[in-house]
Amino acid sequence: MEWLSVLPPLVAIVVVIWRKEVILALLIAVFSSELLLAYREHSNVIFYAFIGVVERIIMVFSSPGNTRLLIFSLLIGALLAYVRNSGGVTALVNILVSKGIAKSKRQVGAVTMFTGVVIFIESNLSVLTAGILSRDLFDKFEMSRARLAFIIDSTSAPVCILVLLNGWGAYVLGLLNTYELEQSSMSVLWGTIPYNFYAIIALLMVAYTVITDKIHGPMKQSELALHKQEVKDEEYLKEELVKPTKARFMLVPLLSMIGGMFFFMYWTGNGDITQGSGSKSVLYATCLALAVAYFLLLLAKRYSHKELVEVGFEGLSELLPLVTIVLFSLALGSSLKELGTGLFIAGFVGENLPLIFVVPMLFIVGGIISFSTGTSWGTFAILIPIGVPLIQSLGLPPSLVIAAILGGGVFGDHCSPISDTTCVSAIASGCDLLEHVKTQLPYSVFGGSLALIAYFIASYFMVG
Repeated sequence: MEWLSVLPPLVAIVVVIWRKEVILALLIAVFSSELLLAYREHSNVIFYAFIGVVERIIMVFSSPGNTRLLIFSLLIGALLAYVRNSGGVTALVNILVSKGIAKSKRQVGAVTMFTGVVIFIESNLSVLTAGILSRDLFDKFEMSRARLAFIIDSTSAPVCILVLLNGWGAYVLGLLNTYELEQSSMSVLWGTIPYNFYAIIALLMVAYTVITDKIHGPMKQSELALHKQEVKDEEYLKEELVKPTKARFMLVPLLSMIGGMFFFMYWTGNGDITQGSGSKSVLYATCLALAVAYFLLLLAKRYSHKELVEVGFEGLSELLPLVTIVLFSLALGSSLKELGTGLFIAGFVGENLPLIFVVPMLFIVGGIISFSTGTSWGTFAILIPIGVPLIQSLGLPPSLVIAAILGGGVFGDHCSPISDTTCVSAIASGCDLLEHVKTQLPYSVFGGSLALIAYFIASYFMVG
């Protein structure tokens, strides 16, 4: 009966494709997962599945990290509303264009990618900063928000998992430290960088898009549709109608968020920035930026207190659907963990494989688990305890095995409509979530295919 544990994520995928409704798909997937869990212990499965769904959603808030993520996702809506309505974004766009820093599509793309790469400390901060900075620039040069979402999403996690001087590196290091290997955990982790083929390919695809100004597949269709529109949608129009004021209304809150993130990572890590809490730091930094934006606009007499409260709540309400998606995806991930979906997939694929296939299959399984559960970190937690014993018993190259697991997790995360990073990328870029998933998927699958081939070649020379 263990094979039934793969049904909930499959149900979610089918409903998304069929109804184009992510919230409905997630809710049905959580219910089907709770149905299977109730079947193990109760006779009245429908009743207990219903109760299970409610309790599972409530349990999401029992995790401080999850609660911080949800509050942060809401507060970003208020921050975006303040920055957008202040006129600071429009003013900064005009300055960048007049100074010649962003006078072409290529330069705008380069500024966006550079911002994402430089802020390697935390993936959500990277996405948010690059997204907020570039939204109006992309509108001005008639580039789609789908292209922006692709650039910021495909820059953030790959950079974080390659640079490793951040919470990602500390997290993986913590997982590796529980095992005894011939090399030190730090040596193994640093050794993954040249073998993290998917992350490298993802960055190369972004660079290709920026340098050549060429897009393909659904993303090209999305941009052609944008050019054909005589009137842009309400959100674009709303942003364009805001008259330019002072660039500081955008820059000061944004710099406060970036500086705050570094400070709070250092503070929560007790002086070691790599040991800092990403979820705490990004929430504290967002609160700081929100407070800075509020007082800037209030002291400049741009808005009254009452108007700022109204603008803030309008921003919160705009993001409620996406925050609901994040909430349901966290509930689904928790339910699937109890159901044992990830362990079943890993165990099923990992049995009786020739040595040369082990590393490529770890990459594939990592992608499947991450896609199904919407969490790359959860995938690392499932597969590293499976991969390390394979290293110890079969003598496989440690860095190659760990790199395949890390790459697979990021690959699946990029493809998944229920990933929190995917949701935050859609929020930051102002792109519809399904539009972002649909337009990024061909790029991710292409990059994943190349990475899989690279792992077969590396295994042939290093294992075979």
